[in-house]
Amino acid sequence: MSRSAAGDALTDIVLPVFELNGEFLAAAADITAPSGLTPAWWQVLGATLEEPLTVAEIARRVGLGLARQSVQRVADLLVTRGWAQYQDNPAHKRARLLAPTPSGRRVLGQLRQAQHAWSTAVGDAVGREELERMAVTIRRVVTASRSYRQALADADGGDRRGRPDAQAADT
Repeated sequence: MSRSAAGDALTDIVLPVFELNGEFLAAAADITAPSGLTPAWWQVLGATLEEPLTVAEIARRVGLGLARQSVQRVADLLVTRGWAQYQDNPAHKRARLLAPTPSGRRVLGQLRQAQHAWSTAVGDAVGREELERMAVTIRRVVTASRSYRQALADADGGDRRGRPDAQAADT
């Protein structure tokens, strides 16, 4: 099957988006370095700022492909370092809730200031209207990609392993 003009345009943004993702990760590493947190620790701890959550809820909310087991390891490290604590979960005996400690809230506040400085500088350089248009477009691409992948999974009974197009559709 040949690619459409729209497919070519989408392909043209794949590498720049990967580069942007790498830049976001590098900026997050720069922002978190002084605090002793890593970007992944920041994501997990930050997910609990509004309300205590289970590890499974954090993995779903972060939504960046972190497996529940990875979130569990990070949560345990955050507790060991005093940035978070486990609380009993009245809804589930075994799935405890993770919540930030006062120390965790302080470090998140420090990161917020650094992140605001970074986002203001970068956002002002690019422009609010352009970034808003880009956000809408990114959400549309993500939705279309998920719909396509779901349709493939549904057609295959949920198992796409070994299909020649499975790897290409996931990249």
